[in-house]
Amino acid sequence: MNASPAEPEQGTATERKASLPPFGAQSKAQLRWELGIVLALSFGAAGVRAIVSIIEAMNREVALASQTATINRPMANQEVFDLIYQLLSFVFGLAPVALVAYLLWQQRPPHLANLGLGRLPGMSGGWWARESAFGFVLAAAIGVPGLVFYIFAREIGINANVVPAALNTYWWTVPVLILMALKAALGEELIVVAYFFDRMKRLGVGPVATIIASALLRGSYHLYQGFGGFIGNVVMGLVFGWAYQKWGRALPLVIAHLLLDIVSFVGYPLAVALWPQFFGMG
Repeated sequence: MNASPAEPEQGTATERKASLPPFGAQSKAQLRWELGIVLALSFGAAGVRAIVSIIEAMNREVALASQTATINRPMANQEVFDLIYQLLSFVFGLAPVALVAYLLWQQRPPHLANLGLGRLPGMSGGWWARESAFGFVLAAAIGVPGLVFYIFAREIGINANVVPAALNTYWWTVPVLILMALKAALGEELIVVAYFFDRMKRLGVGPVATIIASALLRGSYHLYQGFGGFIGNVVMGLVFGWAYQKWGRALPLVIAHLLLDIVSFVGYPLAVALWPQFFGMG
């Protein structure tokens, strides 16, 4: 008895290709996994580490207000290797940003519209200047009250002494600090706000819950600074989240964050020189 021939594969290659879901059309389960993976590679992991860090700090014999949290520190004793490590930290620190840009990339311009970047149809020339100016306004609105709150948090003992920069003085110190500010601004605003908002919307989460969740995430990875850092960054997250929800533009947030960090990182040595007693160096 002859074996029956194998059944022909159903449909042509073109028909099978047409039956596949379009690229980027993930299910909600896939979106949850994707969101979890992106956060595990970036600020979700930083949040977990910061929570462990504050628990450890609270279990030390030294009071939280007497402890120090340093943001930018030397990575090697030799100048050339310190510079190399700093630059590597900048480049590889932007990998999660590149990942979310890839995930939200659109085939047609503006390619990064889902991240709130680029010129949208109907926008007049000079849009980037207007959005940058709005970033300056946001920076002023957050920066001054933020500094006052930091001083208050230090006074009541709920925050560590935050040292924004402890790098040795080289010709490249200021440029590297500006790069670190740029890394933080791009990472936090494009991942914790723009990407996070896009994915939460696709998952059916409402805008209010999304703003609160994003703000709490922002606060979580600043817990290493103390409870003052957590509260201050949650408030910042609420303001930035509200602005993004209302206008859907990420550039003002990036500009505002960049300005705040540049002033903090680069201005810290000057502030120490002017008010050493406030920093415990007088």
